[in-house]
Amino acid sequence: MSEIKKLQAPLTEADVRSLKAGDQVSLTGVIYTARDIAHKRLCESIDSGRKLPFELEGAIIYFCGPTPARPGRVIGAAGPTTSSRMDAFSPKLIANGLRAMIGKGYRGDEVREALKKYCAVHLSTIGGAGALLSKYIVSAEVIAYEDLGAEAIRKLQVVDFPAIVAYDAYGNSVYQK
Repeated sequence: MSEIKKLQAPLTEADVRSLKAGDQVSLTGVIYTARDIAHKRLCESIDSGRKLPFELEGAIIYFCGPTPARPGRVIGAAGPTTSSRMDAFSPKLIANGLRAMIGKGYRGDEVREALKKYCAVHLSTIGGAGALLSKYIVSAEVIAYEDLGAEAIRKLQVVDFPAIVAYDAYGNSVYQK
């Protein structure tokens, strides 16, 4: 079994350059949830010059719409959604400083090119394991687009959140192996 690389969010370019497709990672720090509509709104804000609800430089976006928290928990099930649903928006966010995304499944050619051009990675985590993944989230706060309910942007504090580098900044993919 390979060594698990411990990363502190937000990520630096050096962090991203140290990663290769297939690496197991453990994330600690702040990550943000966002799905389709939130991605669209972020891109519209960039296009119109409006301030974003969080700093994109070095940020990690988790493609997740968590369920409500049970009593005594900070968040409900928090599993990944299908990454390709964000393909229309990811290149613009990557070009504006996003360093990593977390989801499940394949990414399109334009996203993979943006990862290489702007030095970013796409991480995958286990679909269907939202209850397990929620145990790595120690705080959750809605910071934007509250009207979207479960798909609002949340700021998550995570400790040792597990993922695998699915696409690295060099054009390699676990799906090619």
